[in-house]
Amino acid sequence: MSDSEIVSIRDFKRLDIRTGTVKEVEQITGSDKLYRLQVDMGDHTRQIVTGLVEYYKADEIKGKVVCVVCNLKPAKIFGNESNGMLLTAEKDGKLSLLTTERDVPEGSKVS
Repeated sequence: MSDSEIVSIRDFKRLDIRTGTVKEVEQITGSDKLYRLQVDMGDHTRQIVTGLVEYYKADEIKGKVVCVVCNLKPAKIFGNESNGMLLTAEKDGKLSLLTTERDVPEGSKVS
């Protein structure tokens, strides 16, 4: 186990993690690390700024069904509003997007 703080199931359930399909990917002008994504969440589209340029080409992200933390406070990143965070896993300094194994509708709750 890591040195991370232990949280209760109640704390975990406070996170609103849902699936979404990446519809658009655009590298942010002036940034060598950031993409601006448009993610279809089923009932709305969400703009998310993410630092995945060094790990993925834009066409590798477009169309993926990803896991999004939806109830984070919006943040302004490089002049762009970001409304969520994509979940990734890291190994040896490389990131991998968390995706779904089977087809699920956009907006499905992750638990």
